[in-house]
Amino acid sequence: MTPVLIGRFLVTAFFAAVFAQSALDKLTNSEENLEFLQSHFKDSPFPPDMVRTMFWILTGLESAAGVFCGLGVLFFSFRHHGMNLASLGLSMAGLALLALLVGQRFAKDYAGAAVVATYFAVALIGLSLFG
Repeated sequence: MTPVLIGRFLVTAFFAAVFAQSALDKLTNSEENLEFLQSHFKDSPFPPDMVRTMFWILTGLESAAGVFCGLGVLFFSFRHHGMNLASLGLSMAGLALLALLVGQRFAKDYAGAAVVATYFAVALIGLSLFG
């Protein structure tokens, strides 16, 4: 195994765990999560109904990222360059993180946005390993 291959495995497995857990939490505790998000976005330009819609879109993105990354690990697709299950999962992770980052900025949660930015950087580095 080469360091690049190990890096692809680690970043794919990392995002499989992160997004599978996050999506599962959103699906099993949706009302609690929605209450938190509606209070989090109370001073933003987003009305409560839009927050609900954004929540379900984010849940879909996170679910896709977790599933594709998980399948990428399960089927060893991280071993191949280019677009495959693992790199598709990392791409979905990047989209989910970008959505989270934009949301944090609109909510004026700059510390939260900084944390999301570090995850986004890991996703970009991970994707570059598939090039």
